Amino acid sequence: MDNIAGTKSSLTWAVHISVVILVALWLFPTLGLLVSSFRTSDQIATSGWWNATFPSTQNLTLRTEPPKSQIEREGEFIIEGNLFGSAGSSQIQVYGIASNALGAYQVGETAPLRNGGTITVLANGDYQMKNSEAFKGKRGQRVFVTAETPPKFTLENYRNVLFDPANSEGMAKAFFNTLTVTIPATIIPILVAAFAAYALAWMEFPGRALLIAMIVGLLVVPLQLALIPLLKFHNFVGIGKGYFGVWLAHTGFGLPLAIYLLRNYMVGLPRDIIENAKVDGASDFQIFVKIILPLSFPALASFAIFQFLWTWNDLLVALVFLIDATGETTVMTKQIVELLGTRGGNWEILATSAFVSISVPLLVFFAMQKYLVRGLLAGSVK
Repeated sequence: MDNIAGTKSSLTWAVHISVVILVALWLFPTLGLLVSSFRTSDQIATSGWWNATFPSTQNLTLRTEPPKSQIEREGEFIIEGNLFGSAGSSQIQVYGIASNALGAYQVGETAPLRNGGTITVLANGDYQMKNSEAFKGKRGQRVFVTAETPPKFTLENYRNVLFDPANSEGMAKAFFNTLTVTIPATIIPILVAAFAAYALAWMEFPGRALLIAMIVGLLVVPLQLALIPLLKFHNFVGIGKGYFGVWLAHTGFGLPLAIYLLRNYMVGLPRDIIENAKVDGASDFQIFVKIILPLSFPALASFAIFQFLWTWNDLLVALVFLIDATGETTVMTKQIVELLGTRGGNWEILATSAFVSISVPLLVFFAMQKYLVRGLLAGSVK
C-alpha cells in the first residue's frame, strides 16, 4: 500500500531524521563560531562555547597599583585597591604571588612578599599591601588568582576585525580585498554569459551545436588542470599579479556553467514573445535587453549565488593569481590560514573572522534563495 498514489511512504520518518541530522551537523559549528565571536580570549581559552552562558573559572595574572600610589599610615606604608580595577561580580577563590604556586593562599589570608611586606586579598578583588619600609620599584606586584567570572559578551572583536587595522591582524583589509575580488568576478561572467546564452538559444548560425557541446564538455574540466597554463598566459601579457588577472580567471572558470544554465533557461521561454517582438521590428539586442534579461532574472540570480559563493570562499585561485608579498591584496581565506599558522592563540579574532567570512555568503543566499530552484530547474522539464 506504500506505493499507492496519495499515500506517504513508511520511510518518510527516516528522511526527516536524516535531514535534521544534516542540518544539525552544519548548524552546530556555525553556532559555535557565532557564540565564540562575542566572547573574550580568556573565556574562549577556559570553557567551550556551549558553556558561554555559565560562569567560568579562570587563572588570571593581575597587578596591584605601583609603589608611587602608596600612603604612610601609623608608621606603615600601605597600597590599597582592587585587582579588577573595581569591585565587580568576579569572585576570587585562591591566589598566589608566584607563578609556581598559583593557589598557595585562600582569600582573606595574608601572604608575605618576596621584597618585604605582606599582601591580603579578598574575594571581590580588594587587596591591601603593608610594609614597615617604603615599597620600591615602578610596577605593581603581580598576583596570580583563580577566579570565577560571570559570562561576558562583547562587540570588541567585531570592531577590531572590521574597523581597527591595528588590532585585526590584517582581517579588516582582507575583508574589503575579498569584496574587491568577488563583486567583479560575479558580475563579469554574468554579463558575458547572458549574451552568449541568448545567441546559443535563439540565434541561428553555423557551429552552434558544436559550441554547445564544447561548453558542456568544459563543465567537467578540473580547475586545477588550467591553473599553470593560465598563469603563464597571464604573466606573458602582464596581468598575473593583480585583481584584473584573478577577475579574468574566475570569469573563465565560471563561464561554462553560466552559459549552460542561462541557455537552458532562455530556451524554455515562450517563442511567441520573441517572434511577436521581431514582427514589431525589434532587433536582437532590443529583444535581449527588454525581454530576455527581465524574464531570465531567476536564472541570473541562481548563478550569481553560486559564483559569489565560489569566489568568496576561494583560496586556490587567490593563491595563484594574487601574488603579493606585501599583503595589499590578501583575501580573507588566505589571511585566516595565515592566522592559524602564525597566531593560533588569537581565537577570538579567528572565530570572528571566520563568522564574518561565512555571514556574507549567507546573506546573499537568503536574499536570493527564492530564485535558486527556479533557475536551476529551468529547461529540465518540457
